[in-house]
Amino acid sequence: MDDSPVLRLRGAAFTHPGGTGVSGLELDIMPGEAVALIGPNGAGKSTLLKGILGLVPRTAGTLEFGVRDTGGASNATHAATGMVGFLPQSADLDPDFPISVEQVVMQGRYRGLGLLRWPGRADRAAVRGALETVGLAELAKRPFGELSGGQRQRGLLARALASDPRLLLLDEPFNGLDQPNRDALVETVRTLKTRGVAVLVSTHDLDLARRVCDSVVLVNGTQLASGPVDEVLTLSNVQECFEGVEVEIDEHTLVVPGHEGH
Repeated sequence: MDDSPVLRLRGAAFTHPGGTGVSGLELDIMPGEAVALIGPNGAGKSTLLKGILGLVPRTAGTLEFGVRDTGGASNATHAATGMVGFLPQSADLDPDFPISVEQVVMQGRYRGLGLLRWPGRADRAAVRGALETVGLAELAKRPFGELSGGQRQRGLLARALASDPRLLLLDEPFNGLDQPNRDALVETVRTLKTRGVAVLVSTHDLDLARRVCDSVVLVNGTQLASGPVDEVLTLSNVQECFEGVEVEIDEHTLVVPGHEGH
């Protein structure tokens, strides 16, 4: 496995035109590593993910994919070529639109097809592989709108995987999922790690971060701490990050009562 970071941030800041954003980001994500991005609502988690995609301007520091600085806004090119896959918080598909699960996942291949080429054997194989990875291969022909909410989330994850990304960005992917779909998503992340895919997952579920992630980044407008899960998810660190919110801890689990991600 390559020993160079898939993503490197040094002193990076991403700022919306209105002035809100996140700063002070120092992060290396290695192939096969899952990193949890944790912070309260409005902390800048989604801003960071969109900044990596080139959707929010980088206003300080550097961002590198592999060993090459993206230079300005060209990180959007990496997302466009499929190096970076993204699962947003909210679905961008109307569940009533007449389209099959397989066709939804094929959308993840369109960036590489261009205007004049129809999907070929390699594209169909990539779609089948993505559906197998998320456990939906048997539902490939089913109308997307007939799936449960958790199954639709997994279908959209398969769409993100269809381009065979090196880096996968997940924005609060566990929100609203029942336990079977949460477990399926955890297993999918574990499978991707064994294949060398790097994963950056925004989540408010600290127990899930312990289950599936190797490292944690705590943010609240700026980066507060980063490192291995057991070293960063301490009571003092989480209390600092979630200032004003009651935090409980035992030897297994950290709980932030009443917090919901947005």
